[in-house]
Amino acid sequence: MSKDVLQAAYFSLDTEKKEISRLKDYLDEQCFLKAVDALANCKSIMTVASGSSGIAAKKFAHSLCCINKHAMFMPPSEAVHGGLGALDEQDVMVMVSRGGKTVELLPIITGCKKKKAMLIGVTENDQSILAKNSDILLKLSIERESDPLGLMATSSYVATIALFDALLASLIVKTGFTAEMFGVIHPGGAVGELLNK
Repeated sequence: MSKDVLQAAYFSLDTEKKEISRLKDYLDEQCFLKAVDALANCKSIMTVASGSSGIAAKKFAHSLCCINKHAMFMPPSEAVHGGLGALDEQDVMVMVSRGGKTVELLPIITGCKKKKAMLIGVTENDQSILAKNSDILLKLSIERESDPLGLMATSSYVATIALFDALLASLIVKTGFTAEMFGVIHPGGAVGELLNK
């Protein structure tokens, strides 16, 4: 039994490693660079998604704040009950949906279009409603989830996080963000102690 348990663990690690590596193979560099430009030059950024994608989107919003970008995660339930009021014409919406047709996100797409904000879509389905309405499409292509059932948001979650981290890395270079600037906004914890010696 222990052998089977460990085998499942190692399979998960190997599968997720492979999916992260595959990102470089199918990444559309032109779309990626357009996304970096849009995120670097907009007034503020709103991220939105449901479930595990929502957790990834929330982490991305926090990461953007850490490099001095005005960003916030908007839960879909809040977005459709007035939260879209925080979105303006000079803003960017980053929406994540693996299938690109998550029901609770559809009215948010409409609201984003009516407010003339830029929509960056992250999805596997390039024929989906999200893909077709995105100003910039960042496509994912997951071969397999890493859990034994092949059903949980595992590889797809990790790949989404890796894509967002790649955007973050590019934005640090694009905007000239420095460790000294990080020290100002991150005075807490071990990182703050190191940066503010």
